[in-house]
Amino acid sequence: MATQDDDQILLTRRETAELLRISVRTLDQLAATGTGPPRCPVGGSVRYRRADVLAWIDAQVTNRAS
Repeated sequence: MATQDDDQILLTRRETAELLRISVRTLDQLAATGTGPPRCPVGGSVRYRRADVLAWIDAQVTNRAS
């Protein structure tokens, strides 16, 4: 069971891509178009808060009929 502290963990691009089950390249394309999860610049690196990634996933759910 994840705790609130777990949701504040900063993920690398690779860890985020693995969580989303997409490639790092696809994650970068989502970032470039502004359609991916929110990013946090940390020094010269990009990080993703786990809570933000999970919220972004929830926001992607639709109830479209097939």
